[in-house]
Amino acid sequence: MMKPAIAFLATTALAAPSVAAAAPQIDIAASGPVVELSVFESVQVAPDLATIGAGVTSDAPTASEALRQNSAEMQKVIARIKTLGIAEKDIQTTGINLNARYDYDQDTQKQVFRGYQAANRVSIILRKIDETGRVLDVLVAAGATDLSGPAFGIDDVQPAVDTARTRAMARAAAQAKSYAAMLGYAGARVLSITESMSGSGPMPQMAKVQASADFATLPPVQPGMVSTGINVTVSYELVGQSAATAG
Repeated sequence: MMKPAIAFLATTALAAPSVAAAAPQIDIAASGPVVELSVFESVQVAPDLATIGAGVTSDAPTASEALRQNSAEMQKVIARIKTLGIAEKDIQTTGINLNARYDYDQDTQKQVFRGYQAANRVSIILRKIDETGRVLDVLVAAGATDLSGPAFGIDDVQPAVDTARTRAMARAAAQAKSYAAMLGYAGARVLSITESMSGSGPMPQMAKVQASADFATLPPVQPGMVSTGINVTVSYELVGQSAATAG
């Protein structure tokens, strides 16, 4: 007589944030015990991309003047960026803001209008990360009043993901065989697989550099390593029940 299936759950995933990128799930009917394993593997690689932010902030008595001045200054910064050989597709406007400025007068205890402030920011992808420090220096010299980044990443993440997936599946298979051996089964067969990918490295804190900064040397930039990983969840059916276990 066939015994009812027993479900075991074993989680071996390391704590890591993940972004859903699950593949379609195909379920296979099982007649024996089922072991579900969740395994996370990550791979560290040297980054080949750096993303930085550059912006210009302008103050003027009127809104139109603030925006006009800001636009003119930002055009200079963008033009200078392009002379560095950075492609048009790697330069993206991320925000344009125009706001009234007020100061609080302690004597009158009232808000005092001081004019308008306009700001424009772009995000820049650098494909030669060893030039990041020089680019930051050039941007400030061109009129950028604040900088942010860099955030390092990988242009083609697929090879690293493939390596992480291979490692994760090998770990899952080894653990499934271990469960089978402990419970008196000959092996395990795959019933279903799902996966999700994690991001590549933490985002850096934002930092501001005033336009009046005097760089005696180029800003030091250490790219370090970035990681990308994958979490696989595999369900195995334990097969080949031994005579001792069956009895």
